[in-house]
Amino acid sequence: MGAFFSFFRENLRWIMGGFLMTFCSSFGQTFFIALSGKEIRTEYGLSNGEFGGIYMFATLGSAMVLPQVGKLVDIISVSRTALIITPMLALACVSMAFSDSFYMLLLTLFGLRLFGQGMMTHTAMTAIGRWFAGHRGRAVSMVALGQQSGETVFPLIFVFISLAVGWRNTWLMGAFFLVVFALPVIFGLMRVERQPRSTDKPATASTSRDWQRGEVMRDGLFWAMSIGVFAPSFIGTSVFFHQAHLVEIRDWTQQFFASSFVIMSVVTVCSGLMAGQLIDKYSAVKILPFFLLPLGIACILLGFIEARYGLFLYMALLGVSYGTATTLFGALWPEIYGTKYLGSVRSIIVALMVLSSALGPGITGYLIDYGIPFPSQIVVMGVYCLAVSVVMLFVSRQVANRQQTEIAAL
Repeated sequence: MGAFFSFFRENLRWIMGGFLMTFCSSFGQTFFIALSGKEIRTEYGLSNGEFGGIYMFATLGSAMVLPQVGKLVDIISVSRTALIITPMLALACVSMAFSDSFYMLLLTLFGLRLFGQGMMTHTAMTAIGRWFAGHRGRAVSMVALGQQSGETVFPLIFVFISLAVGWRNTWLMGAFFLVVFALPVIFGLMRVERQPRSTDKPATASTSRDWQRGEVMRDGLFWAMSIGVFAPSFIGTSVFFHQAHLVEIRDWTQQFFASSFVIMSVVTVCSGLMAGQLIDKYSAVKILPFFLLPLGIACILLGFIEARYGLFLYMALLGVSYGTATTLFGALWPEIYGTKYLGSVRSIIVALMVLSSALGPGITGYLIDYGIPFPSQIVVMGVYCLAVSVVMLFVSRQVANRQQTEIAAL
């Protein structure tokens, strides 16, 4: 524990800078946007499927643009990247407050997804993946706490503030926070970039070379990993986006659902920190086969248990998978594909994750409209996670064997 706090103190500025970026990504995350979902559907006269479709197209658009915008972090400094993307995210928040047409809503969602979920998280994780080596898992787990902290505090804050000043003014307050408070702090913390040190030598085997983006896209093992890696974003986004529908059919309240995020966030933080220690000790590749198992069980429980405790069980198990996955994904790609082209490589990966999060609300929303119960869909997602975990075991072994072969050939 002493080594943990010593590491935190020595690297405080970079960890806190990354933490604040992932924290601010909340404004573009599904859970935050969904807090206004009922009001948006009411004001625009949209069904669950129609709103999910708009959200899907906006997110697909952001996924298409992200690979190009994401290369910024390979070209300019992290602090200058923050000077671009943070005001753009704030502008999208302002747009949400004043949107009054279908097309404005579509553009607003596009901006929130691109600069919030996409670029804020991508920039922070790329920086940390590049700046740290032997303690990468530990560093990533600390930075990832920003997103979990956002999931903890924002739902309840949004619900109570929106009751006082309205949901549109709450978005305006979010823009004010980004520009006046967050941006100066992020820039100040990240303007000095960390250089990896000799003491950062990885304790586990990793790639012997730096892969370019085209090589990664031609790697069969990358696509095999993708069927598991992108599952949490599809499933989590679907459930959070349609929380108003789930609350309605289960006879819960929006406040009750919002309160359950606290459970998820606490468990996510603990599992994320634990995953960081395990990754530094064993490697991200060896952790890969296990991160979907809790999510699979969580989905099956939520699908079958209608009582309120079913939601708490789901959120707790979801937190285990989310915490592990967030830390895992921050360490996995530099471990497998190197750090030189990490911004370019991660931009494709993040774009594909955004794509999966786009498909979730759209597909599940239309299935709801066509009469397929949402709980039944959630059960199917759980079965998928359990099946794919077996595939991830095979993939993990193949990647580890390839790494050992490359290192032995040096």
